[in-house]
Amino acid sequence: MRVVRQTSASGADPVDLAEAEEFLRLFHTENRDAGSLRQRLDRVRYEVETVGTYRHTPRELAFGAKVAWRNSARCIGRLYWRSLKVRDLRDVHGAAEVAAHCVEHLRMATNRGKIRPVISVFPPEVPGRPAPRIWNEQLIRYAGYDGGDGAVLGDPRAARFTAAVANAGWQPPARRSAFDVLPLVVETAEEGPRMFALPADAVLEVPLAHPDLPWFAELGLRWHAVPVISHMRLSIGGVSYPAAPFNGWYMGTEIGARNLADPDRYDLVPVVAERLGLDTSREDSLWRDRALVELTRAVHHSYRRAGVTITDHHTESHRFLTHLAKEEAAGRRCPVDWSWIVPPMSGAQTPVFHRYYDSTPQRPDFFLDDDAVRRAQEGGPPRFR
Repeated sequence: MRVVRQTSASGADPVDLAEAEEFLRLFHTENRDAGSLRQRLDRVRYEVETVGTYRHTPRELAFGAKVAWRNSARCIGRLYWRSLKVRDLRDVHGAAEVAAHCVEHLRMATNRGKIRPVISVFPPEVPGRPAPRIWNEQLIRYAGYDGGDGAVLGDPRAARFTAAVANAGWQPPARRSAFDVLPLVVETAEEGPRMFALPADAVLEVPLAHPDLPWFAELGLRWHAVPVISHMRLSIGGVSYPAAPFNGWYMGTEIGARNLADPDRYDLVPVVAERLGLDTSREDSLWRDRALVELTRAVHHSYRRAGVTITDHHTESHRFLTHLAKEEAAGRRCPVDWSWIVPPMSGAQTPVFHRYYDSTPQRPDFFLDDDAVRRAQEGGPPRFR
């Protein structure tokens, strides 16, 4: 995703009328029953000229959120963009209310393992009034405990965030593990950042085992069922929604070939290779590749056994090309970031590898800004207020 600078400390700049008109014309083009475009444009121009922004209708909000998914250049799962459940929470302002709705989002999306794509859209930024922010990069992340000797128990990606919430009063479990769920941090202008524990019944986790290797379960690995991105801005027609957590479902390589495998994450490839008895003294033995495959096999096997929705990179690559063909048939440009669409394992064995794409950004879209990155990776401001 692109990293952009947007005002967040004191509210948004006035809405760009050209961007608002661009979105409204798109909405009316794809929704022929939406009424008079001219009247809607006149109303929006008046609102922007009077107060610096405008309020989307519920239909415009739902359409904009779905199209933002349709335009997300790094997402391979966009074939399902029309199925996104949009929760309109623009009138929810308090930190406790935001947190409660995030918990409800998790329960709704989890759906007893039959994962549903959901987005919860909280208030937008308006001139003079900052909107609620969620610090966490995902609603569910595991803690990373820095032992001070370079070793981290848990997820190294979350080490600084973990230290920040611990310094602010978060109490880790008495017996720490590599998979302790971090608290949710919600910040509002009135309350500052506040922490909220996620209830256990809102966090479905899958213990990992292997279909052929009995010892794999002894590693004690697990992962959560739903990936809810929570630190990206939803931008629709010039209006910015900095808190709009959204989810699809996991592709197995995201867990097996990235989260559990990356050297700066759980770094389990050497562990699995050793248990497999592979020759790790030379790279051309391809021990990394073999261990990576077995890690990912374990993820797929475990999620299927638990009845939790997951997809594989081969199937999803074919589905993405189906999506691309549909978009082209509809006369729409489909932005694609090749480096993200091609899976992190066996890329050349998937059809998405063997072609070029249009990378021109389209709007609406989701964006990262520098403030969101700082909160998610470093734990936000120097202190909790």
